[in-house]
Amino acid sequence: MVWFKRKNQGIFTDSKDKKDFPKGLWFKCPKCKTLIPKEEHNANLGVCRNCDYHSRISSKKYFSLLFDNGEYIVINEKLTSKDPLKFSDTKSYTERIKMAKGETKLNEAICTAHGKINNMKIAIASMNFEFIGGSISSAVGEKIYRIIQFCIRKKIPLMIISKSGGARMMESAFSLMQLAKTSAQLSLLSEQKIPYISLLTDPTFGGATASFSMLGDINIAEPDALIGFAGPRVIKETIGKDLPEGFQKSEFLLEKGFLDFVVHRKNLKNKISNFIKLVYYSKKEFKGRK
Repeated sequence: MVWFKRKNQGIFTDSKDKKDFPKGLWFKCPKCKTLIPKEEHNANLGVCRNCDYHSRISSKKYFSLLFDNGEYIVINEKLTSKDPLKFSDTKSYTERIKMAKGETKLNEAICTAHGKINNMKIAIASMNFEFIGGSISSAVGEKIYRIIQFCIRKKIPLMIISKSGGARMMESAFSLMQLAKTSAQLSLLSEQKIPYISLLTDPTFGGATASFSMLGDINIAEPDALIGFAGPRVIKETIGKDLPEGFQKSEFLLEKGFLDFVVHRKNLKNKISNFIKLVYYSKKEFKGRK
């Protein structure tokens, strides 16, 4: 009876003539459900042409977007986590790290690099959510520590792009120690009067929000990004009250003063370069003239 159903529905193409399109050619926007050719979506910086939804992009794409001519030098690339607790659940932690490396072609949940943005030197650390949910491991903390030390030595601004689910449970207290470690190092950067820009993207939660992500000289976010410490269900059960709709979205946090501004991805490079030129490089040029 299949032929009858097809005819009844107005479908006259034979099954043998059906064309199977290769997977991965289209992007379906999770917000407005618009289908966009993948190539076009990538060319638009991972932003939906219909509703401006900002999908997650990798650290490499952020580096290509922000650094002049897509040119940069990656540092501490081979640094990776160990398994100090010999942790195991359904799989061992060592196996999970190995799987994450194989699937993402990355060594950790953060990449660090330096280069120039509109001809001004800057160092950028960008988190990778695809690597165990962008969770903070001891290696992530160490890479942030080292990029801060690099900025202090070279006297150049720092930017951290957060995209994290929080602490990495497989490392327990070792992971939580990274919150204090990175926060202490950022205070040293502040003492040297070197700017630190924090960009919060979707999602930024847990230990990231509780430490380096909210400690910028300016805290900025992409549109419609989810930002918080715990999930809405946990918060509601804790305080026993209903929460405002969208209370963890970047626009709500901007309204309440947690963020300095929300910026579209296409304007990100100019916004950041304008800030560091205003607060840092213009002052250095002025001192040089004196």
